[in-house]
Amino acid sequence: MDTQGIESMLSALRSTAAQASGKTTETPATTGGVDFAAVLKNSIDSVNTVQQEATQMGEKLAAGDTSQSLHEVMIALQTASISFQEMVQVRNKLVTAYQDMMNMQV
Repeated sequence: MDTQGIESMLSALRSTAAQASGKTTETPATTGGVDFAAVLKNSIDSVNTVQQEATQMGEKLAAGDTSQSLHEVMIALQTASISFQEMVQVRNKLVTAYQDMMNMQV
């Protein structure tokens, strides 16, 4: 069984978790903390990359290219789906937090 796809996904998740917790070497000079916009943009770019790679793998398989097996393509497609669902949940939490802040009495 080829675990390269699983290992790459785990490393991506670990990287995102490290960025979110502020354990990265990249910190903005102006605030001295983690730039939330940069972390969010990197996460969105990562999800986009995973989706594009999975789509390309699926298209190649459908065209008859046998360089990847069916189970590798299915794993890539499921990984892309889970990554997208995760991003949607993060967006939903951000919208809820924004709405809660806007409804606060000042």
